[in-house]
Amino acid sequence: MTVRKKTAAKETIVHQTLGFGVPATSDPHHFSVEIPRNNTGAVSIVENLGLQSHDHSQSLINRVLLERPRWTAIRSEVQRAFNVQLKERQLKSSVWKVGVNPVDRLLGKELCVLAWAVEGMDFDHIPIAVRNWLALRPEERWWLFGMTAMTTGGVNDGGKGWRLALRHALGDVAQNEVFKPQAAKNALTVTAKDTENVTFSLFDFEL
Repeated sequence: MTVRKKTAAKETIVHQTLGFGVPATSDPHHFSVEIPRNNTGAVSIVENLGLQSHDHSQSLINRVLLERPRWTAIRSEVQRAFNVQLKERQLKSSVWKVGVNPVDRLLGKELCVLAWAVEGMDFDHIPIAVRNWLALRPEERWWLFGMTAMTTGGVNDGGKGWRLALRHALGDVAQNEVFKPQAAKNALTVTAKDTENVTFSLFDFEL
């Protein structure tokens, strides 16, 4: 069902959604964030491939199990960032609730990147990780999810490979410079000769 909202300038179409932007359709690809009623219970993030999966028995992928204090440290900023994106898409906002929280498939990927980074991180570094995560564009978060999910994207894959790299990239103070916006013209004016002795950061380029 589609709800049409008329404005003075034009007619805006607002789609009905569940949770954080999940289309209210039959079995869409999305993520589920399950927050137990027990205040000490870990929060699980599961990817549901929905109709995209050819085998229903393999449609659920457990991505990460996050200790409750770590979830508490990131939940407010994540909720705020997600609602900003939903507002830009003219979709209704949401809040984290006890139980299962549906999350749009792209927002779920972004959440996994941060959750993977903080799952084994020193608590003092988590605010740094959140700030660096917020500094990334959604496209950059999606790319990091894709690279990580290919090799170390399961619930038991923490502390190695791309998962470990995310922890250091987002949580180390020394890495903050990596996430500062780069002037586009700087990348465009580099010549072939210049690249011989230059190592580029991942985020020096538009995705």
